Amino acid sequence: MKIRSLISVARMRGFSLVTGIFLLVVLSALGAFMVMFTGLQQNTVQVDILGVRAYYAARAGLNWAMYRALDPDNPSATAAACPVGTIAQGALAGSLAPFSVTVECEPFDATEANRNIRVYRITATACNQAVCPGTPGNAYVERRVVSTLAKCKDPSAPSPFECGL
Repeated sequence: MKIRSLISVARMRGFSLVTGIFLLVVLSALGAFMVMFTGLQQNTVQVDILGVRAYYAARAGLNWAMYRALDPDNPSATAAACPVGTIAQGALAGSLAPFSVTVECEPFDATEANRNIRVYRITATACNQAVCPGTPGNAYVERRVVSTLAKCKDPSAPSPFECGL
Protein backbone atom coordinates (compact mmCIF):
# COMPACT_ATOMS: atom_id res chain seq x y z
CA MET A 1 0.00 0.00 0.00
CA LYS A 2 2.81 2.36 0.63
CA ILE A 3 4.06 1.98 -2.90
CA ARG A 4 0.64 2.80 -4.29
CA SER A 5 0.31 6.00 -2.22
CA LEU A 6 3.81 7.12 -3.24
CA ILE A 7 2.88 6.75 -6.91
CA SER A 8 -0.34 8.77 -6.38
CA VAL A 9 1.58 11.57 -4.67
CA ALA A 10 4.11 11.64 -7.49
CA ARG A 11 1.34 12.04 -10.06
CA MET A 12 -0.33 14.94 -8.19
CA ARG A 13 2.80 17.04 -7.70
CA GLY A 14 2.20 19.58 -10.53
CA PHE A 15 -1.56 19.86 -10.03
CA SER A 16 -1.36 22.34 -7.14
CA LEU A 17 1.09 24.51 -9.07
CA VAL A 18 -1.24 24.74 -12.11
CA THR A 19 -4.22 25.49 -9.86
CA GLY A 20 -2.27 28.21 -8.02
CA ILE A 21 -1.18 29.90 -11.26
CA PHE A 22 -4.74 29.76 -12.62
CA LEU A 23 -6.16 31.35 -9.47
CA LEU A 24 -3.44 34.01 -9.50
CA VAL A 25 -4.21 34.95 -13.13
CA VAL A 26 -7.99 35.04 -12.55
CA LEU A 27 -7.71 37.17 -9.39
CA SER A 28 -5.25 39.56 -11.07
CA ALA A 29 -7.62 40.03 -14.02
CA LEU A 30 -10.50 40.63 -11.64
CA GLY A 31 -8.47 43.21 -9.69
CA ALA A 32 -7.45 45.02 -12.89
CA PHE A 33 -11.09 45.13 -14.02
CA MET A 34 -12.17 46.58 -10.66
CA VAL A 35 -9.49 49.31 -10.82
CA MET A 36 -10.52 50.24 -14.37
CA PHE A 37 -14.23 50.22 -13.53
CA THR A 38 -13.69 52.38 -10.42
CA GLY A 39 -11.69 54.95 -12.41
CA LEU A 40 -14.37 55.10 -15.10
CA GLN A 41 -17.08 55.52 -12.49
CA GLN A 42 -15.21 58.39 -10.80
CA ASN A 43 -14.78 60.14 -14.16
CA THR A 44 -18.50 59.76 -14.87
CA VAL A 45 -19.41 61.26 -11.49
CA GLN A 46 -17.07 64.22 -12.03
CA VAL A 47 -18.56 64.98 -15.46
CA ASP A 48 -22.06 64.66 -13.99
CA ILE A 49 -21.20 67.22 -11.30
CA LEU A 50 -19.79 69.55 -13.97
CA GLY A 51 -23.06 69.14 -15.89
CA VAL A 52 -25.11 70.21 -12.88
CA ARG A 53 -22.87 73.23 -12.34
CA ALA A 54 -23.17 74.16 -16.01
CA TYR A 55 -26.96 73.95 -15.72
CA TYR A 56 -26.95 76.36 -12.76
CA ALA A 57 -24.58 78.71 -14.60
CA ALA A 58 -27.03 78.74 -17.53
CA ARG A 59 -29.89 79.40 -15.10
CA ALA A 60 -27.93 82.35 -13.66
CA GLY A 61 -27.55 83.79 -17.16
CA LEU A 62 -31.24 83.21 -17.86
CA ASN A 63 -32.28 84.93 -14.61
CA TRP A 64 -30.06 87.91 -15.45
CA ALA A 65 -31.68 88.19 -18.89
CA MET A 66 -35.20 87.79 -17.51
CA TYR A 67 -34.63 90.60 -15.02
CA ARG A 68 -33.29 92.83 -17.79
CA ALA A 69 -36.24 91.98 -20.06
CA LEU A 70 -38.92 92.57 -17.44
CA ASP A 71 -37.06 95.69 -16.25
CA PRO A 72 -39.12 96.76 -13.23
CA ASP A 73 -37.31 100.12 -13.17
CA ASN A 74 -38.38 101.08 -16.72
CA PRO A 75 -40.86 103.98 -16.40
CA SER A 76 -41.39 104.40 -20.17
CA ALA A 77 -44.30 103.10 -22.23
CA THR A 78 -42.02 100.94 -24.39
CA ALA A 79 -40.74 97.52 -23.46
CA ALA A 80 -37.09 96.97 -22.66
CA ALA A 81 -34.62 95.94 -25.31
CA CYS A 82 -33.84 92.30 -25.77
CA PRO A 83 -31.00 91.40 -23.38
CA VAL A 84 -27.94 89.76 -24.93
CA GLY A 85 -24.43 89.34 -23.64
CA THR A 86 -21.69 87.13 -22.34
CA ILE A 87 -20.75 86.36 -18.77
CA ALA A 88 -17.02 85.60 -18.84
CA GLN A 89 -15.27 82.82 -16.99
CA GLY A 90 -14.56 83.88 -13.43
CA ALA A 91 -17.44 86.39 -13.30
CA LEU A 92 -19.74 83.93 -11.53
CA ALA A 93 -18.99 83.12 -7.91
CA GLY A 94 -17.98 79.91 -6.19
CA SER A 95 -18.14 76.62 -8.07
CA LEU A 96 -19.65 78.36 -11.13
CA ALA A 97 -16.47 80.39 -11.74
CA PRO A 98 -15.04 78.00 -14.40
CA PHE A 99 -18.09 78.54 -16.62
CA SER A 100 -18.87 81.19 -19.19
CA VAL A 101 -22.43 81.98 -20.27
CA THR A 102 -23.70 83.30 -23.59
CA VAL A 103 -27.17 84.88 -23.55
CA GLU A 104 -29.14 85.28 -26.79
CA CYS A 105 -32.59 86.78 -27.22
CA GLU A 106 -35.24 86.99 -29.92
CA PRO A 107 -37.99 89.62 -29.49
CA PHE A 108 -41.48 89.33 -30.99
CA ASP A 109 -43.72 92.41 -30.85
CA ALA A 110 -47.50 92.48 -30.99
CA THR A 111 -50.26 95.01 -30.34
CA GLU A 112 -53.52 93.99 -28.78
CA ALA A 113 -56.24 96.49 -27.80
CA ASN A 114 -53.79 99.43 -27.66
CA ARG A 115 -51.42 97.37 -25.52
CA ASN A 116 -47.87 96.76 -26.65
CA ILE A 117 -46.78 93.20 -25.95
CA ARG A 118 -43.21 92.11 -26.37
CA VAL A 119 -42.45 88.39 -26.18
CA TYR A 120 -38.86 87.45 -25.39
CA ARG A 121 -37.36 84.07 -26.27
CA ILE A 122 -34.18 83.93 -24.19
CA THR A 123 -31.51 81.25 -24.60
CA ALA A 124 -28.65 80.93 -22.10
CA THR A 125 -25.79 78.58 -22.95
CA ALA A 126 -23.16 77.77 -20.32
CA CYS A 127 -19.97 75.80 -20.87
CA ASN A 128 -16.63 75.24 -19.18
CA GLN A 129 -14.64 77.03 -21.89
CA ALA A 130 -14.01 80.71 -22.60
CA VAL A 131 -16.55 80.86 -25.46
CA CYS A 132 -19.89 79.04 -25.67
CA PRO A 133 -20.64 76.92 -27.52
CA GLY A 134 -17.09 75.60 -27.38
CA THR A 135 -15.21 72.80 -29.04
CA PRO A 136 -16.10 69.45 -27.48
CA GLY A 137 -13.26 67.72 -25.73
CA ASN A 138 -12.70 65.14 -23.04
CA ALA A 139 -14.16 67.11 -20.12
CA TYR A 140 -16.28 69.60 -22.11
CA VAL A 141 -19.68 70.27 -20.57
CA GLU A 142 -22.43 72.48 -22.00
CA ARG A 143 -25.98 73.14 -20.89
CA ARG A 144 -28.61 75.27 -22.62
CA VAL A 145 -31.71 76.71 -20.98
CA VAL A 146 -34.50 78.39 -22.99
CA SER A 147 -37.36 80.47 -21.64
CA THR A 148 -40.15 82.50 -23.19
CA LEU A 149 -41.73 85.41 -21.36
CA ALA A 150 -43.85 88.42 -22.23
CA LYS A 151 -44.06 92.01 -21.05
CA CYS A 152 -47.15 94.11 -21.60
CA LYS A 153 -47.09 97.92 -21.67
CA ASP A 154 -50.23 100.07 -21.95
CA PRO A 155 -49.48 103.59 -23.23
CA SER A 156 -52.88 104.85 -21.99
CA ALA A 157 -52.24 103.64 -18.40
CA PRO A 158 -50.49 105.78 -15.79
CA SER A 159 -46.77 105.28 -15.23
CA PRO A 160 -45.18 102.66 -15.13
CA PHE A 161 -47.62 101.78 -17.96
CA GLU A 162 -48.28 98.24 -16.76
CA CYS A 163 -51.20 96.40 -18.29
CA GLY A 164 -54.14 95.86 -15.98
CA LEU A 165 -56.12 92.69 -15.61
